[in-house]
Amino acid sequence: MKVEEKGHTITIKDTQGDVASFLGKVTAEYKSYKEHNIILDLSQDATITLDAILTFLPLSNTHREAKKSFVLVAKDIDFNDLPDEMVVVPTPLEANDIIEMEEIERDLGF
Repeated sequence: MKVEEKGHTITIKDTQGDVASFLGKVTAEYKSYKEHNIILDLSQDATITLDAILTFLPLSNTHREAKKSFVLVAKDIDFNDLPDEMVVVPTPLEANDIIEMEEIERDLGF
């Protein structure tokens, strides 16, 4: 697990390819990240499944309820199969763009 802080955003990269243990580590350390926007980068795992991504839904909902952005980066996923409340993008650049747009929306009161 690699953690990088940049401004109001923390990017956490899965370096082992084990989604279950990565989710456990992120959940265990969530209190130290909860004041930031979060990007979870799962792009190194080429075999990630939709079911594995859906395991992040409770954490995503909790973080978004606190008015912070929560974005997953995953490749080779059918993005149409994801629930609307989850934000999943194929690249870290797109994740940062989403967070910028959501920050602007929050500043404008949307």
